[in-house]
Amino acid sequence: MAIDPFVPWGVATEGSGGPRLAVKDVIDVEGLPTGAGHPDLLGEPAERDAEAVSRLRAMSVFAGKTHTDELAWSLGGTSQHYGAIENPAAPGRVCGGSSSGSAAAVAGGRADLGLGTDTAGSVRVPGSFCGLYGFRPTHSRAPRAGIVPLAPSYDVPGLLTRELPLLEWAADALLDPGPEVRAPERLWVPADLWSELSPRVGAALAPAIRGLGLPVDRTPLGLDVTDAFAVTQAAQAWECHGEWVRANRPEFGPGVKARFERAERLTAEEVTLAAKNVAEARARLLDLLDGAVMALPSAPGVAPELGRPSRVRAATLRLTCLAPIAGAPALSVPVTLLDSCPLGLSLMAAPGGDESLFALASEV
Repeated sequence: MAIDPFVPWGVATEGSGGPRLAVKDVIDVEGLPTGAGHPDLLGEPAERDAEAVSRLRAMSVFAGKTHTDELAWSLGGTSQHYGAIENPAAPGRVCGGSSSGSAAAVAGGRADLGLGTDTAGSVRVPGSFCGLYGFRPTHSRAPRAGIVPLAPSYDVPGLLTRELPLLEWAADALLDPGPEVRAPERLWVPADLWSELSPRVGAALAPAIRGLGLPVDRTPLGLDVTDAFAVTQAAQAWECHGEWVRANRPEFGPGVKARFERAERLTAEEVTLAAKNVAEARARLLDLLDGAVMALPSAPGVAPELGRPSRVRAATLRLTCLAPIAGAPALSVPVTLLDSCPLGLSLMAAPGGDESLFALASEV
């Protein structure tokens, strides 16, 4: 049986008119409970809209709240408690997570604008899998009040749309003003990250790379910070939710359960070392992004099939963790199909360069 992307406790009661807004159920909407992907967290209705919802309501109509993975700590879109939503753009495949419901609602025409969150790729990955624009903004420009946290130093609200003009319009409403930044002068295509991918993925995305019309810089990133990112993310998740987990021992799906178990075992020495490695990676990323936009696949491949366990989480994080580490904006652009399934190209600018990504995306 098909699973509706909208949660039953978050159905809209408003009339029509304007773009329809689907809101991920880690984000507060006044008068509705927030479930964060776990039935044990459903409580009293929120007293007010999250700041992100409040800003977007001025230019849209609320369509409903949407499913998410447990506490937004997954990239799969396969909820232990509510099931996996089928991908409208690739039937028989997952939507990706954790903003799975918002992506499915937009891809399936049930909404025009999806509001999700992106900590480690949770807007960009479903954007790629569902053939949508998936936008993660500069961390410092994004309002986070009224959103259930996972890892606060990485969490941001993000947007999903079928069309670029609507994305630009919504981003203008959502974001705080940014600094003046110069237009990118080169396209950074890290040779080491691309070499780890399937040649078919590289070949499918090559025309979009050429279409951007910028000189290509293939300087390697030269480091793998995936595990350090995962440790710092886990430490923050435990700080946010560890007390509740210890007190209630809630049922989690296998992936989220394993991540919380690892978080509970982390030592202060592990977290300190990981934080040092993340800080060094951030400095290198900011240096290489000076005057550049980085281009990477939004995910290592197309959406996995429903019912088949995915084993590409680490490979996905290798690509998606760079934007949160840098506090930088990233945009998944729907550029092509591979095996009849959508595949997105992710563009990442230096912090504050959100608008430059929209300008580049219009060239693809």
